[in-house]
Amino acid sequence: MEFRGTYTALVTPFNRGKVDYAAFRKLLERQKAARVTGVVPCGCTGEAATLSLDERRELIRVSLDTVGGDLCVVPGTGTNSTETTVALTKEAERAGAHAAMLITPYYNKPSQRGLIEHYLRVAEATTLPLVLYNVPGRTGVTLTSDTVAELCASGRFAAIKEAGGSVDAVSDLRFKCSITVLSGDDSLSLPMMAVGARGVVSVVSNLVPAMVREMIDSALSGDFRTAGEMHFRLLPVVRAAFVESNPSPIKAMLSLEGLIENELRAPLVPVGEKSYSVIRRALEGLVPKQGGGDRP
Repeated sequence: MEFRGTYTALVTPFNRGKVDYAAFRKLLERQKAARVTGVVPCGCTGEAATLSLDERRELIRVSLDTVGGDLCVVPGTGTNSTETTVALTKEAERAGAHAAMLITPYYNKPSQRGLIEHYLRVAEATTLPLVLYNVPGRTGVTLTSDTVAELCASGRFAAIKEAGGSVDAVSDLRFKCSITVLSGDDSLSLPMMAVGARGVVSVVSNLVPAMVREMIDSALSGDFRTAGEMHFRLLPVVRAAFVESNPSPIKAMLSLEGLIENELRAPLVPVGEKSYSVIRRALEGLVPKQGGGDRP
């Protein structure tokens, strides 16, 4: 399976503490209409750490039922427990997922040897294409390029979502192994693609999927002029989307657009008023192309 293009790290809508599956389906339909490559339910942006296992299973099922015939569904099945990660990944495979994304185990702070054992145990338990996910700002541990190269040699890991905030990390990965790199930082997607990344797992594409797809598709086709123009059109929204901890800002944006309730699951809370001002200004300045499918 080839990983390239735009994958949206979906938010999980809530309403009065419960997952709002109706709103979630509408978000999925917007992604389908925008012709993104795929969707990633139950990741960091989806507040997976606060979802119950039943909620994760249902979100995966709804994703597959709604867009599985048109988009690649790559659920986040990683946890800080190898046993639980194996179980969730096997369930995702049985449900019909196209691949699975595996965050590095958080809180435990395993060594690189521990990370290798974790990932190989998951790989042995499933035939799904697997996407590594390096996000040290969330997990407290970095998946080094040497470790990725060793895992890549097993032939079981198709791609890595690199969210360490460094373009150099992409260069290092490309130099040491053949794994496909996807940007995990919206602000760095274009610079990362200039040194070999093949797409993005995007937060901002929850809001403007067609615009993000246009930027990524332009870069993939070698049209970095158009991609650069899109990068700068998106930049105010990208910056506003991370004015506080993700996904609080993007949920505020989606709420202001009338797409979901502005509700998060504790300990996350809605953004403060100062951040709201930044978000409103960014949305006011956002003018997608006519027919782009981004505004409701």
